[in-house]
Amino acid sequence: MDFNSTLKNIFVEEKDIPAEFSLPALIHQREYLSNGEMKTWDGPVHEVYSPICIKTENGLERKLIGSYPLGTAVEAAEALDAAVAAYNNGRGEWPTMGVAERIHCVEQFTGRMIEKKDIIVKLIMWEIGKSFADSVKEFDRTVEYIYATIDSLKNLDRDSSGFDIVDGIAAQVRRSPLGVVLCMGPFNYPLNETFTTLIPALIMGNTLLFKPPKFGTLLHYPLQEAFRDCFPKGVVNVIYGRGNTVVPGLMQSGKINVLTLIGSSKVANELKKSHPKVNRLRAVLGLDAKNAAIVTPDADLGLAVKEIITGSLSFNGQRCTALKIVWVHRSVADAFLEKFSAAVAELKFGMPWEKGVSLTPLPETNKIEYLTGCIADAEAHGAKVVNENGGKSEGSFFYPAVVYPVNSDMKLYHEEQFGPIVPVVPFDDLEETIEFLIESTHGQQVSIFSNNADEVASLIDPLVNQVSRVNINTQCQRGPDVFPFTGRKDSAEGTLSVPDAIRAFSIRSLVAFKMNDANKQLINEIVHEDTSNFLSTKFIF
Repeated sequence: MDFNSTLKNIFVEEKDIPAEFSLPALIHQREYLSNGEMKTWDGPVHEVYSPICIKTENGLERKLIGSYPLGTAVEAAEALDAAVAAYNNGRGEWPTMGVAERIHCVEQFTGRMIEKKDIIVKLIMWEIGKSFADSVKEFDRTVEYIYATIDSLKNLDRDSSGFDIVDGIAAQVRRSPLGVVLCMGPFNYPLNETFTTLIPALIMGNTLLFKPPKFGTLLHYPLQEAFRDCFPKGVVNVIYGRGNTVVPGLMQSGKINVLTLIGSSKVANELKKSHPKVNRLRAVLGLDAKNAAIVTPDADLGLAVKEIITGSLSFNGQRCTALKIVWVHRSVADAFLEKFSAAVAELKFGMPWEKGVSLTPLPETNKIEYLTGCIADAEAHGAKVVNENGGKSEGSFFYPAVVYPVNSDMKLYHEEQFGPIVPVVPFDDLEETIEFLIESTHGQQVSIFSNNADEVASLIDPLVNQVSRVNINTQCQRGPDVFPFTGRKDSAEGTLSVPDAIRAFSIRSLVAFKMNDANKQLINEIVHEDTSNFLSTKFIF
């Protein structure tokens, strides 16, 4: 079968969906967690259509998989009031609870979450088109992240269980919560990326308002009863509705202490500006990126192709850490393009449940038009699609396009395409690549491909001051999760990793006293009688 026929038949009829990957039924969510209870919703709803299209008598149609509440500013305000009351100016049950007790609650929740693995994995696949194998990985990695966060907090608390004595003053330094956190995650890792902020914020004693992403919304529904049962009333509240309807009022209230968002810098800037007390607002943000790969004449082209194809096209290029522009020295550009195009042709494309599939349908409804427009713009300025069949589409599926030679007149040079287009830019002098990163509004990561030590060293020193992570002969990536994950410029604010995240959602606080007999007796009595959760020498195993 030729390519066009294969592409035409990428989608199947309803009867051909394997039973083991089907959803048990339509999921019409008519309740949501707020103020410690699952509240019934009888208002308007948003219907959820999968990026997976179904062959019907009327042609291809996106499959309906369910619906969820389309909440308003009223419900959002009620959830905010619940979170504020639960925090109670730091006097609530959750923020004053001991670290061991908070850890126990999170462990209980994680056990309940694991019980829901099957339905959550399927919803990741059906809602955003991620391959089933990668959906399983996302779930498992999220559980691992939670346990790693618990271990990190135990270590931190152990280190804080004693007293420091300097110049006759003793102090115990611990970390305390910040207040009410508004948590918004992205659609590309709707479980994992969301929980990399939600769990640290929660375990450090903050109360939460959680808004699920636009795509990947339903998969959070199976967890809401677990949130209700495992945490005190009002600690976790889920808000639904259009972001521009429900979120501005929350920020304008001045009652949000921490904004955590993984998404667009434009949205983050608008939200921060709307807060009336900016000095009281902490922001933990993962934002735009335009990560570059630099392939020099001394690169191992086989290795570079292998890493860049994964870095640029894993989950269809829909990752903030994806390689979104590739700089290749002109002397090796033709050889690189030949090898890279051949590697693209080897990638399996199809439905997310197919074994070994790499390329799947795209969830955003207008994405095909945007990507097609990017290619048209590049072609208008002198570039071509160099790989066979690049840029062809069917329904919600877009076949990867390798575009060359890209220059600064093109959208693909500047914009984060967040999809399966690989712009390739030829260069003659390494200074051109450094200047690109200097002038870029983004500063997350870069990948350098070279086996020349002097050449790599000459790039490392200027680039570590432009991006937060320089990768040598490997793709850009977030993990391992214990490594710092951040960015410069418009790419991030704050640092995320297992140890960094629990610090990002807390602040150092201390109890200090002069070392005289009266104070020593007083503190010993508090510690011995275990009357304070903060001032304590308990050691968590």
